[in-house]
Amino acid sequence: MYNMKERAMFWRQIRRVLLVAVTFWIAASAARADQWTVPTPEELSMTSVPKAPGASAIYLFREERTEDHLHMFSVYERIKILTEGGKERANVELKYQAGGEMGYALSDIAGRTIHPDGTIILFTGKPYERTVVKTQGYLARAKVFTLPDVTVGSIIEYRYKLRWEDNMYSAPRWIVQNDLYLRKGHFYWRPTDRQLLTNDERGQLTSVVAWTPILPAGVQVKNTTVPIVSTNHDEGSSILELNVEDIPPSPEEEYMPPIQSLGYRVLFYYSPYRTQEEYWKGEGKHWSRVQDKFIGPNSGVAGAVQQLVGASDTQEQKLKKIYAAVEELENTDYTRERSRVEDKAEGLSQLKTTDDIWTRKRGSSDQIAELFVAMARAAGMKAYVMAVTNRDRSIFLQTYLTTYQLDDDIAVVNVDGKERFFDPGSRYCAFGHLAWKHTNTGGLRQTDGGTTLSGTPGESYQDSVVTRVANLKMDEVGSVSGTIDLTFKGSPALKWRQMSLTDGKETVEKELKEYVERMLPGGMEINLVSVDKLTAYEAPLAVKLNVKGPIGSPTGKRLVITGDLFETNAKTTFAHEKRELAVSFPYSYSERDAIRINFPSNFEVESVPPEGAAAMPKMAMYNLTAAPDATGVTIRRNLYLAEILYKKDEYPDLRKFYSQFESKDREPVVLKVATAAAPGN
Repeated sequence: MYNMKERAMFWRQIRRVLLVAVTFWIAASAARADQWTVPTPEELSMTSVPKAPGASAIYLFREERTEDHLHMFSVYERIKILTEGGKERANVELKYQAGGEMGYALSDIAGRTIHPDGTIILFTGKPYERTVVKTQGYLARAKVFTLPDVTVGSIIEYRYKLRWEDNMYSAPRWIVQNDLYLRKGHFYWRPTDRQLLTNDERGQLTSVVAWTPILPAGVQVKNTTVPIVSTNHDEGSSILELNVEDIPPSPEEEYMPPIQSLGYRVLFYYSPYRTQEEYWKGEGKHWSRVQDKFIGPNSGVAGAVQQLVGASDTQEQKLKKIYAAVEELENTDYTRERSRVEDKAEGLSQLKTTDDIWTRKRGSSDQIAELFVAMARAAGMKAYVMAVTNRDRSIFLQTYLTTYQLDDDIAVVNVDGKERFFDPGSRYCAFGHLAWKHTNTGGLRQTDGGTTLSGTPGESYQDSVVTRVANLKMDEVGSVSGTIDLTFKGSPALKWRQMSLTDGKETVEKELKEYVERMLPGGMEINLVSVDKLTAYEAPLAVKLNVKGPIGSPTGKRLVITGDLFETNAKTTFAHEKRELAVSFPYSYSERDAIRINFPSNFEVESVPPEGAAAMPKMAMYNLTAAPDATGVTIRRNLYLAEILYKKDEYPDLRKFYSQFESKDREPVVLKVATAAAPGN
């Protein structure tokens, strides 16, 4: 038991502890309060922004800070909600890489909502965490949360931090232009003064900081030398900073090039090289050496090739047999990668060469492309790897000195003295062709003398073809029944085939049925009969459907039918007169329609669309014919798009071409009830 004196001393100590705790809590609360910006009366009452007419929301302020000595990247965003649609901004999803060598820890998430009257509601919930992508050595996750009680007129704010390992440094990428108008933005990086080394066997110094700016005229990154006030030897002696105002939102237009490559941004990188030429030569040499070490070919691949090809085979024949063999392997980018534990359980050692890919009978897209190169070399042909930028994601920038912009591997093989491009890593891509995302793009490739930057070829409009054939019979009340046959060749076929790998055949069948439903008049009954050649990548994909139902609009004794039934529900493609960006189609293609409607004796053709055509010389062509006869009408339509890129100044001509053929597609076939013959005639 305590005596009176001891009790007094005890309570004095407790009071001191409480006083310190309260003082600390007050200080911490004040520090947290200082993190937020006090809204101005103008921000609270704002209902629209003249520089962003019709905007659902805008960034009042956005800040990104990277501090190497803390190994930390932080983001702070203030968003004004202007319309009901803008309230979706309250749902926040923060994606980050959580695994692998470049994994981050995302923390310190905080947020609040401020109503127009100044009322503040703090976010007190716990973000939900989910896995976005999980592969061997790579884990992409997202933290998801919703800011509270957001209404039109609210200001929402949130901030978070990303941290990485103490031995890692990460050059930032300042994305200045986003999908919202940016009133003010601040970007900050204090790089370390440490002498950094590459994380490979070369151990090259990479402490020189450089950047590729894509910014509005007159806006520049500011580089300031500052005194080092800390004993922390990680703290750098320079600050890179950018302040921007009134940045318009990224354009939202049909058939845009990859906007993330065109918007305002600053791309930083560490480099031991002084020039672009030095970088690509040095990095190319190292990359090629690593590739060749893995590719070989070694004894396993050489033995497999001996079994596959014959001594009398031509180079073309050899390569086709090799291509067919690697296409039979499991492509784990479309299924799943196995963990090291699973490989060990199967008695498989660590992956070291293309022999291991052949032994496993599986590999990633890049590994299968590298195996194809190895087997082509084992067959006596000159074969090279090329790393390319995925055109669906980005545009290759030679001035951006990093190989991280190179996404996928393809193969270049010299066949009978001519170099040809192959894409074995894109499952079900036909022999001698490239998936569209790997055409008309750039990258780094091997050559006899080393490496070089190069481009990939495009493909002809004759390589990607969609054919739509309808054979229909009309009854006495204007309803039809019959069949529709679709064939897909090239890129359109590849889409469906790869969907079958990732989503299953049932999903493909469901999507194909909905694809036809979206084209034909509403109210028709559509039944899928068959999907053939789904895995036979060298043949066109064939789809058959049965259809039944009304196809026209009755007006008195007449029935009006859209000329090309497959275009019944088509929308105007380029509705806007003005355009900010070039037009970029995924691939060149041909579209061919043939529609035959046989009608009963109580109907006859009153009128059909006159023959029509439209063209952009050497770029695009269209024609439509309608041929009536005693028992029905046959409509044929052909559309050819030969180019994929149309410059901004070519947009008026392209828009005119689309307007002409889309108007022609909608011209009707008019049927009328036949006049009964007079008695005795």
